[in-house]
Amino acid sequence: MEQHDEPVTLSLAGIARLAGVGRAAVSNWRRRHSDFPEPVGGTDASPLFSLADAESWLLRHGKIDESSSGWDRLWPRIEDLGDRDGMAHLLASAGERLAIPAMNPPRGAPELSAADRRVADEVVRLALRQSPKEAFAVLLDRWHAVHVRQLIVSPRQLADTMVALAAELRDGSAPVRRVLDPACGMGSLLAASGRRWSGQVPPPALAGVDNDAAVARLTRARLALEFPGCERHVQSGDTLLDAPLRHASRADVVLSYPPSNERAWGHDELATDPRWTYGTPPRTEPELAWVQHCLSVLEPGGVAVLVLPPGVASRRAGRRIRAGLVRTGAVRAVVALPPGSAPPHGVGLHLWLLATPREHSAEEVTFVDAADCRTTALTGRGMAVDWDGLRERTVAALRGSDLPGVTRVPTAELLSDETELTPSRRTVTERSVGPVELRRAWTGWDKALMDMDDAAKAVREHEASAAVPDDFGYTFVGDLERSGALDVTPGKVLADDLIRQGAHAEDSLPVVTPWAVWGEEPWVAAAQAAELEAEGQGVLTSFGDVVVVTAAGGFDVWVETAGPRLLGAHTVRLRTDPALLDPFFLAACLSAPGNDQRAGTRASSTSRVDVRRLRVLRAPATQQRRIGEVHRRLVRFREAVADLGRHGDVLSAMLSGLLAQGRLTEE
Repeated sequence: MEQHDEPVTLSLAGIARLAGVGRAAVSNWRRRHSDFPEPVGGTDASPLFSLADAESWLLRHGKIDESSSGWDRLWPRIEDLGDRDGMAHLLASAGERLAIPAMNPPRGAPELSAADRRVADEVVRLALRQSPKEAFAVLLDRWHAVHVRQLIVSPRQLADTMVALAAELRDGSAPVRRVLDPACGMGSLLAASGRRWSGQVPPPALAGVDNDAAVARLTRARLALEFPGCERHVQSGDTLLDAPLRHASRADVVLSYPPSNERAWGHDELATDPRWTYGTPPRTEPELAWVQHCLSVLEPGGVAVLVLPPGVASRRAGRRIRAGLVRTGAVRAVVALPPGSAPPHGVGLHLWLLATPREHSAEEVTFVDAADCRTTALTGRGMAVDWDGLRERTVAALRGSDLPGVTRVPTAELLSDETELTPSRRTVTERSVGPVELRRAWTGWDKALMDMDDAAKAVREHEASAAVPDDFGYTFVGDLERSGALDVTPGKVLADDLIRQGAHAEDSLPVVTPWAVWGEEPWVAAAQAAELEAEGQGVLTSFGDVVVVTAAGGFDVWVETAGPRLLGAHTVRLRTDPALLDPFFLAACLSAPGNDQRAGTRASSTSRVDVRRLRVLRAPATQQRRIGEVHRRLVRFREAVADLGRHGDVLSAMLSGLLAQGRLTEE
């Protein structure tokens, strides 16, 4: 590898990010410490410092830990670029070099500066020490976390669900030759397709288009690293206006989460476009332009699954196009997703399942209202999407099963009104509630109420003191690690082909990730987990371990009492010496409100939490055990409150239904 004499540099803000402090703190260090590194470039107002010199000084003065990973130290330099596209092109350039065989940059890609090339060299050097695929995935995840508000990314669970539904909708005996996402973004849907079909012979081609050149380049590098055996075509361009990828535009499967609510999508320029088989989309209906584009690029027998806002199913302006889609059989099913399935998380989005029009008139459209597919999060905090239940219900509906929330509406009935395609308005069913069902609901409520009352009594006796006792203070996880009171072991990035979804096998272990905290519970075979641990590539929990999820958006802490479990990315296992540190006491301190914000590596909610900077109360062993016991009571109290809420929802729904039917009588 080419060597450079000039050092990799970073600014004061970069040093601050490296140390996890504000820029003002670094400025103070520079004034107060005579041995603070001298600038090696920049200006008096914006000096630049050698990354190696800054690291050495921070280590010497205890501002960072020697166990910090190479990525933790290099990332501030990447982030110091500040520019979203500049960071993306630097990472993509490194990914292109890591791919086998290495790729040339796409035509028109900007050249990196000499300083950026040195950083890219360092990225490649670090990535080659481990799996280049996994290293690039970590960097891509960090880049997205920094710029999350500027990008809409399909969550992995949604992407896998869309692929599963596409596989169910098409003829399973025919191989998938090409998958296309005309608005591919960071390639989540194409990656899910690769996971599903890359093992077939021959593997499918993965094609994508995005109007953001930097994002398209990142996706191109990502797919090359993850699926080297697949043919790939990823380009930047405007799909509706420019129709790029003409040589790879026809596809057996189209998956997409197209942009919505865009007014400048090309309505005037495309008024006579031949793709508008079902009618010219009104200016206010860009989503129906995407629907027709996706249908226009399908091979005979092809299918498409699109994520669309709920308004597309009912807005008056689009009724004629919807009628045409229904009449020809292009719309096979519409699925209502629970809120939180994908950004924007407050909206219950829809999945439209489309296929090439049938030769004969379509008889019916399947509607699936899966908005109720929600479950308690893994740690009992909040509600999450029940992806397994959602997939099972929708697949069963496509196979003709009659289930609650599923209905099939004859085409003639849909064409007789506004061609309303909102599932909740087509699947309205009144649950038959009898005396026995109501009595069971009241029994569940009474038991949950008793459990909550017992849990509340256990914590109600405690009072708030005026101040922290004088003999108490605070320390940090990093200090406790250095003293030998605990061991810090980060979870590992796990290969996609190891992780399973859906019903657990008999001998399996759950995998903990930030996504698992919010409802998705992937798993691995127990034998594979044991092999990973033996090879140093896996981290298993044991009873009494404290587990910390280190992504700020899903930050959570608990003591392992059910384990073992396998820890994935963005998690940490803290194993304490019980003689020195009570694990339940430690969990109580780490989960204190605001602790994750103090330990965040950035000020925004998209930051990651540095577990070594989490604050812990300094307390003697007797006080630790007392606080740990109260923490266990609080956990039981939270679980009891959540359980009572679930029973209350069921009971109130039953009573409301009986009241509306005139069947709620007094004894």
